[in-house]
Amino acid sequence: MAHTNTGTVRSVVSLVPSLTEALAATAPELLTGATDWCSHPPGLDVTRVRGTKNPDLERIAALAPDLVVANEEENRESDLAALRAAGIDVLVTEVRTLPQAFGELERMLTEGCGLARPRWLQEAEDAWRDARAEFDVRAFVPVWRRPWMVLGRDTFAGALLAHLGVHNIYERHRERYPRLPLQELNEAGHADLVVLPDEPYLFTADDGPEAFPGLPSALVGGRHLTWYGPSLTEAPAALTAQLRKALG
Repeated sequence: MAHTNTGTVRSVVSLVPSLTEALAATAPELLTGATDWCSHPPGLDVTRVRGTKNPDLERIAALAPDLVVANEEENRESDLAALRAAGIDVLVTEVRTLPQAFGELERMLTEGCGLARPRWLQEAEDAWRDARAEFDVRAFVPVWRRPWMVLGRDTFAGALLAHLGVHNIYERHRERYPRLPLQELNEAGHADLVVLPDEPYLFTADDGPEAFPGLPSALVGGRHLTWYGPSLTEAPAALTAQLRKALG
């Protein structure tokens, strides 16, 4: 997804936590604004511009950034269009697979921001290239409860799990995040495992596993499962350890 700025980028507002972390790890001096959900790195000292779905467009415009970085799934096109109409350059990423993640991160940093390709990006690619598909299990991945929502087709988190040998039983569902009855999820023989991330819904040992008494539950870090940035470097080892613990 192209952007039009051909000048030097000295100021960037990020509307995506993953991209915020990627920029902070590469050229923190460029970051002038980020969403309230941008929690990494801890202690990030930039202007906060509300959420990914309801950014404060006036505050962003007042920062006069050279570039706003966004994502086609996490941010609303109407907000991005309003920023463009205000004369602000917007770079929009699309990330649904590992190769896309690496390619879009490189595009944002090198083409979008004029930076050198960072070492951590190569380390992340190496980590996933070396990761083994240790498992061969069928699973579903709730991302919300009340109502229960799970990962469906064409998701980045599903691609990461598949790389490790955890196959999403809803990967061919017509919806990307289908709402399903708990009774269906608990059908005998339906799956071998339930994977419970701690975001967007904060599943914990006391909130989630009790709903699936017949299945082992893997409690995993949402940042390792859904973020595309420096966390990809440690994600294969972290996710493998959490899955291994659940599967015994």
